[in-house]
Amino acid sequence: MRDFWEEEEPKKKINKKKIVIIVLIVLILISSIVFAVVYFKNEQAREWIDKNVFRKEVLQNEATTIDLNDEESSNIYAFNKYIGILNKNKFSIYGSSGNEEQSLDIQISSPIFCSADRFLVIGEKKGQKLYLITDKDISWEASVEGNISQVYVNKNGYVAVAIVDTLSKTVISVYDTSGKELFKTYLSSTRTADVAISNDNKHLAIAEIDTSGTVIQSNVKIISIDKASSDPTNSLENTFKCASGKLLTDLQYQDKNRLVCMYTDSISIIEDGQESTLIDNANKNVIFQSIELNNNITSLEEQSSGLFTANTVITIMDVTNKTQKQYTVNSVAKSLYTAGNVIAVNVGTEVEFINTEGWLVKRYIANQEITNIVMTNDIAGIIYRDKIELVNL
Repeated sequence: MRDFWEEEEPKKKINKKKIVIIVLIVLILISSIVFAVVYFKNEQAREWIDKNVFRKEVLQNEATTIDLNDEESSNIYAFNKYIGILNKNKFSIYGSSGNEEQSLDIQISSPIFCSADRFLVIGEKKGQKLYLITDKDISWEASVEGNISQVYVNKNGYVAVAIVDTLSKTVISVYDTSGKELFKTYLSSTRTADVAISNDNKHLAIAEIDTSGTVIQSNVKIISIDKASSDPTNSLENTFKCASGKLLTDLQYQDKNRLVCMYTDSISIIEDGQESTLIDNANKNVIFQSIELNNNITSLEEQSSGLFTANTVITIMDVTNKTQKQYTVNSVAKSLYTAGNVIAVNVGTEVEFINTEGWLVKRYIANQEITNIVMTNDIAGIIYRDKIELVNL
């Protein structure tokens, strides 16, 4: 009888809204997983998704443009997020929208450029004038004794300048961010192939080439910037003598003072006082290579894909952990451009912009042969006779 008189417990109502939300979340997760698997595993599907979903394809005449006067010769360079055009001592700076954002007076007619992050150094080739631009403004300018043959700036705004036609074969001057000359170092009998300043501003590396003997001898000199600022004659920290006959062409400091060295036939790295090979081009049809990337290097190898066809296999190596990734372009590369974390491979009428993870960033398709590109990690300019087409990366 007790059960009879007790009130019947009300039934719990089902929260339909909560169930719908849970089902939607589950469906979204499943769809995302399926989408990711298809994108990463199916090359044809990835091509379609890149083009139609992610809009990674840019066509000529559909991009933002900067007009050029085809009757005048302009020097064009990309730095930071900008495209710079030097013409008649006027340096015009354009943003990604194609609008002029700044104009600077630069008394240089035949420029040599080098940039890192927000810094751009401009030197007069075989002249004396030197400028450092930070963002869109001139930080300082200087004149050197002799003729400038090379300029370099690191990501903190420290500048190195190689000067020739002096009593020494080559003089290298180093400036800090404010334009103060810290020291000069002299090479009496060798020429300089390249210079680099470490990311912590503590070391200057010099690629030194001696052609006086029967066989080319390349060396890498490491100079302490702190010691050289007070006593340049006792600032040499180390000299790495390269194998006889190897021609050193490029130097690039990476994080943790890793110094990457590019030769005509290989790429090596100097760390912890030892040099070791990263990429050996022996028995490979390597057509291009570059070390001008953030903590990565790349090598392009031509491989036959048929009787009259060939592909370009792009190998990307992380210098920190030595892992490799590959990306294949179904054509032969005409030229290679690198900056930051982006690799641009020109195959004639198309440019593939690939990141250092081995994935397509953008594809630019032209109606004519592409002959010149300028780029940074954020923007690229495809240069034609009468215009520059911009590709945001």
